[in-house]
Amino acid sequence: MSAVLDHHGHAADHAHDSHAPSGWRRWVFATNHKDIGTLYLLFSFTMLMVGGVLALLIRAELFQPGLQLVNPELFNQLTTMHGLIMVFGAIMPAFVGFANWMIPLQIGASDMAFARMNNFSFWLMIPAAIMLVSSFFMPGGAPAAGWTLYAPLTLQMGPSMDAGIFAMHILGASSIMGAINIIVTILNMRAPGMTLMKMPMFCWTWLITAYLLIAVMPVLAGAITMTLTDRHFGTSFFNPAGGGDPIMYQHIFWFFGHPEVYIMILPAFGIISQVVPAFARKKLFGYASMVYATSSIAILSFIVWAHHMFATGMPVTGQLFFMYATMLIAVPTAVKIFNWIATMWRGSMTFETPMLFAVGFIFVFTMGGFTGLFLAMAPLDIQLQDTYYVVAHFHYVLVAGSLFSMFAAFYYWSPKWMGVMYNETRGKIHFWWSLISFNVTFFPMHFLGLAGMPRRYADYPMQFADFNVVASIGGFAFGFAQVYFFFFVVLPMMRGHGVKAPQKPWEAAEGLEWEVPSPAPFHTFETPPKLDATATRVIG
Repeated sequence: MSAVLDHHGHAADHAHDSHAPSGWRRWVFATNHKDIGTLYLLFSFTMLMVGGVLALLIRAELFQPGLQLVNPELFNQLTTMHGLIMVFGAIMPAFVGFANWMIPLQIGASDMAFARMNNFSFWLMIPAAIMLVSSFFMPGGAPAAGWTLYAPLTLQMGPSMDAGIFAMHILGASSIMGAINIIVTILNMRAPGMTLMKMPMFCWTWLITAYLLIAVMPVLAGAITMTLTDRHFGTSFFNPAGGGDPIMYQHIFWFFGHPEVYIMILPAFGIISQVVPAFARKKLFGYASMVYATSSIAILSFIVWAHHMFATGMPVTGQLFFMYATMLIAVPTAVKIFNWIATMWRGSMTFETPMLFAVGFIFVFTMGGFTGLFLAMAPLDIQLQDTYYVVAHFHYVLVAGSLFSMFAAFYYWSPKWMGVMYNETRGKIHFWWSLISFNVTFFPMHFLGLAGMPRRYADYPMQFADFNVVASIGGFAFGFAQVYFFFFVVLPMMRGHGVKAPQKPWEAAEGLEWEVPSPAPFHTFETPPKLDATATRVIG
């Protein structure tokens, strides 16, 4: 058993979980990538619950025609805050949490490159989240301009709008720091012998996502800063009364917003590319093409932003360009789906919970992709713009996409984190409950949108009543499925209840994360591991 010198020069045994600080200091001053990953995941789940409560209030209001629970002004606050909290408080931090936990383990690094900046980037999120949620209690209530914060509505909001803008700035700074950390870690701290083209796909997708974050978060910061100066400093960027242009805001926002959509889905592609080969017991089909497809998606995401704006009076030439560019981006996405199916083809597949969520992801994400192709066509989009068809489309991509991939990741990697196996029966109940209730909630919205029901309205005529009842019942069922997940799957694992997890719970899983004990020790890979030719196993 080897002994190394600690920072005081004393011999210290690192063969077991030594030197883990205890008590509140361990978490407040955390610099260990595993602890910070855990903090991110707990924070994002909390925000998922907060955003989920807002969603259920929206569905409760829409359960029947007429005004039931909230007035239209509060309804718009709920839709706005639900979107902001889910995107910036739940989905993005969760992926950063998975990155913190897994990237150093997957590349054989001892930790993230900038440990203290890692701590800072997490703790920035707490005041930002508090500021965002507390805006409900400010004069005039929370921002009610939609999560896209379109001018001129944002210029007419109360003081909560300023709090929202400040919170977005802080969350953006946190994202940029996290992205810098991930890039430097992946490029500089890989174990000797792990070339870029031998990295796990999760590391590749996060590397590309991190570059996207650095490119577009300042664009959002610029747009909301211009909104702030319009509100308080007499500028007229977006105020038509002073010669400004509200449409310019949409251009700037969506130049951020469309790459942002891929920031929220590329890490999911990486997770699915880890899970599917492990349970198909085959190598990932077309690894290089997956890397190139991911890069293509990232590059193309910068030239499709105005497909959100077909209804703003765009010239036909512009409509044609953005229509073709948007349809083009479907090609690398289809390459990924083809590769996952080819990986499963003639594999020795078993359907444990991570694989169920991965297959569920592929099925439902593909449906979301197809509805996106319809919206890419300008003549159709002009009819469907701002209807429930759009709501159905992006929830198929973001809930069934991002969220299902996170559940797959949790079930796949959590035995390594906590040292115990999850309960397989409960995991499968969680999967089927989530999949069915999700489709009951959002599938009817396609028909509502095709029939012309506009989104963000608190009331609707009688002909939309039946599908809204179905969607509301499904929404509550989906929400309770996630409560079930926390209390009956996560909590028992956190308390150590369950079968002890072996070092490698999935026999065909590849990667360095399966080379360390379960649960993963506080410090791993203090000396870089010596890798075999495939860069997936440690020699000796």
